[in-house]
Amino acid sequence: MTGKSESRVRAGVYASSVGAALLIATCIGVEVVQAQAIMRTPTISVPSRTPTISPSIAARVSPTVSARVVSVDRGPRTIAAIPHTTTSRIRPITVLPYARYSPNLYPACTAPYRDADGECLAQSNAGGGGSVKSGKKNAGKGRGDATPTAANPRSFANEFVAEIDGMLSPGDADELARRHGLMRISSESFPLIGATFGLFRITDGRPYETVKREFAADGSVRSVQPNFRYLLQDQKSTTLSEGDPAQYALAKLRLPQAHTLAHGANVTVAVIDSGIDAGHPELANSVSDNFDALGSAEGPHIHGTGIAGAIVAHGRLMGSAPEARIIAIRAFGGANGSAESSSYIILRSLSYAAEHGAQIVNMSFAGPKDAVIERAIAATAARGLVLIAAAGNAGAKSPPLYPAANPNVIAVSATDQQDRLFSASNRGNYIAVAAPGVDIFVPAPDGKYQMTSGTSFSAAYVSGVAALLLERNYTLKPEALRTALTKTARDLGSPGRDELFGDGQTDAFAAVSSVPADGATPVAAASGTTKREDAAKRRDEPNSRAIEQPSLSSADDKSTISQVDRPATR
Repeated sequence: MTGKSESRVRAGVYASSVGAALLIATCIGVEVVQAQAIMRTPTISVPSRTPTISPSIAARVSPTVSARVVSVDRGPRTIAAIPHTTTSRIRPITVLPYARYSPNLYPACTAPYRDADGECLAQSNAGGGGSVKSGKKNAGKGRGDATPTAANPRSFANEFVAEIDGMLSPGDADELARRHGLMRISSESFPLIGATFGLFRITDGRPYETVKREFAADGSVRSVQPNFRYLLQDQKSTTLSEGDPAQYALAKLRLPQAHTLAHGANVTVAVIDSGIDAGHPELANSVSDNFDALGSAEGPHIHGTGIAGAIVAHGRLMGSAPEARIIAIRAFGGANGSAESSSYIILRSLSYAAEHGAQIVNMSFAGPKDAVIERAIAATAARGLVLIAAAGNAGAKSPPLYPAANPNVIAVSATDQQDRLFSASNRGNYIAVAAPGVDIFVPAPDGKYQMTSGTSFSAAYVSGVAALLLERNYTLKPEALRTALTKTARDLGSPGRDELFGDGQTDAFAAVSSVPADGATPVAAASGTTKREDAAKRRDEPNSRAIEQPSLSSADDKSTISQVDRPATR
């Protein structure tokens, strides 16, 4: 091979080598660019979306299904698999399960009002399972915010109800309060539940949770809870009138027929409510005892007077048990004309009813689940008292309200003249029966009358029917009485038991007829009848107190009540 040929071969080899090198470099360069593209932090632009709820459309939530936290998914999240890669993360937002709240529907509870499992004490599922967990919406942009609200309308601000050592004197209780920078409002022993409770208030503006934790750690303190708020369950009444005898509830409940068998004589109903006008003609000779758990100087109230009238009216109107006795317990009051109560006052009221001869307790109010009141209700039921309560006026979206949702209580929902459910009536599987509660004619203070609505009055009618059953058979136990009411109720709505009407609308005549008459004569009747035509004779008897002249009195002077006015031991 010539030198010239060798040069050409070398040049070709060199060119081939250079070309191959360039090709390899080019390939390597492409691979580097792709690797950089993978390693680069991905840029994800996802606009913040907050679900909007039209105020004109109510959220569809079945009352039979416990509310669940709704997690809003904003789309798939891209997560790179290569180490040291940062990804854009989107925090889920919790949304309240209800679009709107009824005025009587208590909001999602804050930390002080949760049990050991973190569940809201006032918003348990009607069936005992499930819970309500919800986040608070930021007023600005609607983003999720777990910060609890500072104010809670379910309880009285800066107040505690605490079980304390029963050996403490009032002075010792005051010293206990001073040690923790508190003021003792009241304290007393409650034989009903075998405990001493006090009402304490924070007066120096310290954080509620801090004070509660320190107070609960004291050796003289057994338990501490908020002083929960309770509200009467009625709607705004119409302008007071001079009364109207057209009471459709009488026919719906078949009360005229039931009154051929019983009138509620010798049966005592404790009405825990606002002030009652015992001087109203419809209530003459019906109020046998008064107790003001508030210690107030307020006069009669429209709600309490109406509730008493639904039970015992006997003038131009007719109650469901016109011969029953009423223990008028004032537990609700307010300077602005409204009426509200608290855990401590309800506890005092239940204790008084149980200690002073009530056989039936009417509770036409509602509030959150309350450990102290649950304990008092259990003790009251254990003594054989019949407990009846309004289901509540918070509507279909409301969680169960108490005391109606307590299993020891007969919960009553409300119906109208066409047997439809009152729109504001609570629903739930704890509803026992229904009764008329819309456009109800009842007495009002100062000899007037009112037309009003609410589950309050449904409960009052059923309390009167319970009095008829106890007159019919004085030995009837609470569970047997409940069965008589539910088994004879007239079915409404879907066939069988449901969450709107329970077992149906109360039928007083059928219920009383289903109970065998008890031939035994109650002790109270042996000493003197409660029939009104004999009231004058009873006033003249020695050691008896005039029924129509009640006096405000406290627990200290109740030992002077004569045996004539006490119902027999059941």
